Amino acid sequence: MASIPRSRSQSRLPRWAVLLLVALVARAVTLGNPILQVDEQFYFVTAHAMHGGALPYVDIWDRKPIGLFLLYLPAAALGWPDGIIVYQIFALAAAVGTAFLISVLAERAGWRRGALAAAILYILWLNFAEGQGGQSPVFYNLPVVGAVAMLAGGATRPRALAAMLLLGLAIQIKYSVVFEGAALGCWVLWQRRRDGALAVAGLAAAMIALALAPTAAAWLWYARAGQSEAFLYANFLSILARSRDPIAEQAGNFAFVAVILAPLLVLAWLGRRGGSAVAGLLHLWLLAALGGLFAFGGWYDHYALPVIAAACACAAGFFAGDRRTPRATAIFLVALFIGGQGILLFKRHERGSAAQFAAIADAVGTGPGCLLVYSGPTMLYPATGRCRTSHLVFPSHFSRSRERGAVGVDQAAALAAALATRPERIVADTGYRGERPAIRRQLHAALGRDYAALGAFALGSKTLIVYAPAGSADLARRRSTSS
Repeated sequence: MASIPRSRSQSRLPRWAVLLLVALVARAVTLGNPILQVDEQFYFVTAHAMHGGALPYVDIWDRKPIGLFLLYLPAAALGWPDGIIVYQIFALAAAVGTAFLISVLAERAGWRRGALAAAILYILWLNFAEGQGGQSPVFYNLPVVGAVAMLAGGATRPRALAAMLLLGLAIQIKYSVVFEGAALGCWVLWQRRRDGALAVAGLAAAMIALALAPTAAAWLWYARAGQSEAFLYANFLSILARSRDPIAEQAGNFAFVAVILAPLLVLAWLGRRGGSAVAGLLHLWLLAALGGLFAFGGWYDHYALPVIAAACACAAGFFAGDRRTPRATAIFLVALFIGGQGILLFKRHERGSAAQFAAIADAVGTGPGCLLVYSGPTMLYPATGRCRTSHLVFPSHFSRSRERGAVGVDQAAALAAALATRPERIVADTGYRGERPAIRRQLHAALGRDYAALGAFALGSKTLIVYAPAGSADLARRRSTSS
């Protein structure tokens, strides 16, 4: 990264190769780590359960679209631990593909001199917003930017329909894409406004049908399996039942997301001049992504990832300016790389290392008997091969206050049912923000009555305790070993 080439002709390597090298270096510290982030742990766990015959929303519950779990399925089918590096390679490939298309869009907008810098910017900025692994936007940004690139070539009917199908696939990775899809659809209709009302209405109907087709197909599959109600509740109704986080927590989250996005939005604003009609499409995309961010609330840091893609495309206009030298751009990107690496190392320190996780997995053991992860890394399920005790696998579904009444069952009853199976191992930390105290007391009552601590283990800044049934042979062996 000593210098940033301004065009293909100046590059010694093909642009895709440059981006691949940048991504490999930027993500090297994360590759192979099974506990990068809680969400993608669960995506892998769900896909792994699917490979074993489990049906999402029925046997293992969440509210994410089925398309996200299907993305993880090929990697999860390889099992533990090979599947971990495979899903991370898939995510890396998606990030490189998205970055490459950002560079294509920059060229079409008239910002060729800033195309490569904008693409590298995207790869580096992912590390600031939980995009270092397989978070869902890392995957769905690719079909979204593909749809934008399709429309940048013209608002013809075939291009419009192809773009809507891509957006429909993205919606089956996360439903928030609907905001970007609606904005881009309206842009197409505006471009085609002179075709006549009937033609425009027909195009609108066709675009909507294609955008909804993947979701409709998933619903119809579940309906044929007799699980329409489970699908509709998990995918749509449960989100309406979920409570908001406390205002102070939401405000803190929003402030953090604002800090992540503010520099990119400034670059996009400064580069707004001198573009073409395609530049207007890119700015509309950015506004739509921001609209989706504001509308969903919560404002966790990874919610910024869709905005990052659009903002980086718009920031190409800034890097294309005559006053931006390759040296200055390179210094800026190297500084971003260093900052991103610092964040990744800090997160590993806070969340734990692969070695710490391995020690916990070793204490949990491989069976026989089931496992209940009340709070802790769900990756313990595929790592140990132990069976689940409940269809609620993501720990906060058992005990987080905002999930009360929004997971299809009573939380206390679900925990009681899981404990009634007498799991051979229970894993719990010492508590977390947003946990229902009553559920924690329910857990402690069962642990005090029927279990004893097998050991306490550090995982980053937390301490996890592994419990085994009181009087079990494993407890006796550990005590004799420690003595």
